Amino acid sequence: MSEEQTTQRPEDEAAAQDNAQVEGRQEEAGDDALAAARAEAEQYKEEVLRARADLENARRRHERELDGARRYALESFLQELLPVIDSLELGLAAVSETENAEVEKFREGTELTLKMLLGLLEKYGVTPIYPVGEKFNPELHQAMSMQETADAEPGTVLTVVQKGYKLHDRVVRPAMVIVAKAPQDQGKGGQLDEQA
Repeated sequence: MSEEQTTQRPEDEAAAQDNAQVEGRQEEAGDDALAAARAEAEQYKEEVLRARADLENARRRHERELDGARRYALESFLQELLPVIDSLELGLAAVSETENAEVEKFREGTELTLKMLLGLLEKYGVTPIYPVGEKFNPELHQAMSMQETADAEPGTVLTVVQKGYKLHDRVVRPAMVIVAKAPQDQGKGGQLDEQA
């Protein structure tokens, strides 16, 4: 009997091997299923993170757009109001040359009105651009012409034809200016001296 117990029948041996193979396949299948589930979970996690990031970016973009809309809502109104301010300033310039007492009262009233209007605009972030004596800046100024002069450095604003205005940091209307340039004879003389 001891011989029978130590030797296994070939059928039992085959069954044991089949059982081992089945268990091995089940473990592999379980490992594969677990790996696939983990990969799928990781994919879902990445999708959720991307969706959160997209949502946060959209929220920030929306806030920036709303802030810009609030900040620059007055721009079109200001563009319509600027000619009125220009007219008041031109009227004051014309009346300041007269000595009539009644005209003086009108001038004072108009000055007060203009001062109140400009104060109100300043309260809402509107600032005038009046660059006499400053270096020409194409972002803030529009050159109407150039004038030869020895009294100012070339590229400097000599005269403001029409004031410009900014709303916060955005130019609503550039200042229309006359810019200084070097006199012709100085420029030619300098070139002749350099050539000689």
